[in-house]
Amino acid sequence: MNSNRMPKHETMVRAFYERDSQFEGIFFTGVRSTGIFCRPTCGARKPKRENVTFFPTTAAALAEGFRPCKLCRPMDMPGEPAWVRDLILALERAPGHLLRDATLRERGYDPVRARRWFKRNHGMTFQAFARQLRIAASYGAIRHKSTVTDAAFDGGYESLSGFEETFVATTGFRPSESSRREIIVLTRIPTPLGPMVAAAIRGELCLLEFSDRPMLETQLKRVQKRFRAPVVAGIDPVFDELQAELSDYFGGNLREFRVPLALSGTPFQEAVWAQLRAIPYGLTRSYAEQASAVGRPEAVRAVARANGDNRIAIIVPCHRVIGSDGALTGYGGGLWRKRRLLEIEGVTVGA
Repeated sequence: MNSNRMPKHETMVRAFYERDSQFEGIFFTGVRSTGIFCRPTCGARKPKRENVTFFPTTAAALAEGFRPCKLCRPMDMPGEPAWVRDLILALERAPGHLLRDATLRERGYDPVRARRWFKRNHGMTFQAFARQLRIAASYGAIRHKSTVTDAAFDGGYESLSGFEETFVATTGFRPSESSRREIIVLTRIPTPLGPMVAAAIRGELCLLEFSDRPMLETQLKRVQKRFRAPVVAGIDPVFDELQAELSDYFGGNLREFRVPLALSGTPFQEAVWAQLRAIPYGLTRSYAEQASAVGRPEAVRAVARANGDNRIAIIVPCHRVIGSDGALTGYGGGLWRKRRLLEIEGVTVGA
C-alpha cells in the first residue's frame, strides 16, 4: 500500500529492517506470510521483503485483515519506550543522582541498549544526556540564587573543579556567569507523526521541528546564533504545556495553541510568521494570498522562503499554505505529514 501520508517505500523498508524508532507511529508493517502487522521497531524476526507491505494507520492494516502483533503491540499509543520514559523520569526527579552503568544494571536496564537508543534519538549517549540534564539543573539553581558550590554538590559532582570543567564544556561559559547568560534547553517529544525536537529559552518555545527534518541541524544553529545561547538537553515547564497541547491537537480537540513562543527572525520573516498564525484552523491560503496578506504581493518567492525558515512547526502553521491550484507544495517535514496535518484540521487537498 502506498500513500502520500507515508514516507517513500524504500525509506520504510530501511526503517523496518533497521528497527528505526524515528518512525514509530509513522507507518505500520504488514507481513503477508503471517497476516500480522507490526511497529517499525518490532523485535520479532524480520520476514522476507516480498512478504512486507506498509500501512499509514492501524485502522488501514485492520481493514486489510491483518492482526496486531502480540510482541510490539502496535495498537498501543506510539511514543517513547516505557523503559526510556522511566529513565528520563528518574533523571528529572533527581538530576544530581548518578545513573552509572552499574546502577542501570541494578535497576534492570541494559547500558548498551540505553547508549545506542539515546545516541540514535538524541544524538548523544545516555550518560552524555544525563550530564547535560545535570548541568541544566545546576544552571537553573544558580539563576535562582544558589551558590556555585551548592549547585555543584547538589548536582552530584564530587569536586568543584570537575563541575566547572563540565559546565564550561557544556555551555561555553563559567557557572558564575549564569545570572547574566542564557541557555536554550532541548527535548524530544513523541507525536503520532513521529518524534519532534523542541527547544525553549526563558520559558518560551523557540523551536519545534520533526526530528528527521533535513534542516534541523541548521535550524538549531540558527536559534543559537539568534539568541546567543548554547543548546543543552534539559527540562522546562513549557515542554509539559506543549506536550499536552500537541496531544489535544492530534486528538482533534485543540484549534488554537497557547504555549508561549520566542520568535526571532528578520522583520520580514516575523511578518510572514505572524500571517501564518492568522490563518484560521481548517482553512488554507496560497503563497500569493500569503504575500498579499503581508503587504508584499510581488514577493511570493520571498514569502515562500520565509515559510520554509519557520522554526516552529504546527503552531506557526506553515502547513496551511498550499499551491494556487490547491495542490500540496513543499513542506520540511514531508508532504505526507502536511497532508495529515490538514486532514486533522478537516481540510482535503489535491495531490
